[in-house]
Amino acid sequence: MWPFSSKKTLSASGFLNGFTDWHSHILPGVDDGVKTLDESLQILAAYESEGIGDLWLTPHIMEDTPNHPEQLRKTFEDLKKAYHGPVRLHLAAENMLDNLFEQRLADGCILPIGENADHLLVETSYFTPPSDFDDKIQRVKSAGFFPVLAHPERYVYMPMKKYEQLMGESVRFQLNIYSLVGLYGEPAREKAEYLLRHGYYTLVGTDTHRHSQLTAALAQKVLTPAMLRALRKIPNTI
Repeated sequence: MWPFSSKKTLSASGFLNGFTDWHSHILPGVDDGVKTLDESLQILAAYESEGIGDLWLTPHIMEDTPNHPEQLRKTFEDLKKAYHGPVRLHLAAENMLDNLFEQRLADGCILPIGENADHLLVETSYFTPPSDFDDKIQRVKSAGFFPVLAHPERYVYMPMKKYEQLMGESVRFQLNIYSLVGLYGEPAREKAEYLLRHGYYTLVGTDTHRHSQLTAALAQKVLTPAMLRALRKIPNTI
């Protein structure tokens, strides 16, 4: 546990001022995230109020949500035409390591992340590891990308030795900051605190799916000075 001290909300902490959000589902109408352009713009207005500088929109690409990059790019261009604020928008995807992943990778049906487009944001089921997990990670590397594991604190099946192994293999970890404020339950919060305290994370994202989720997260008074110091040590750049 973190030492007892005064706590701040995510909003009051100032952490989001100038922040780059590396994970969101704000691109409207393409997955389980935001459904309408109006809600996307509402969330972006809230991002402006918090001083967020850059936002990566990372819709799912997976068997149950077979998004194609070209269609996602079109929807992204529509959003950029509708949004006239200061938050800089970027498009990538959250790629599920499912049974069709390697075929999508071979076909180029992916959207990499990062200014140099040389990282790939990937995820697994929360409850069971994918078949050939290690092989799939190696395929990502062989294709010329650095793997970034989305919200690793939420994988209930993953023992700490696996995190150590992946980190030793240069897999980057992306923290869902909402895990720290308890929106995914106590086990995810505790694991996020442990990984944060021990320097596992490279990137931070919100994984925002709805405006109400963002509002709830901003209001949670849980961040201690020690947690904020640890958050500010995360490079949050690739």
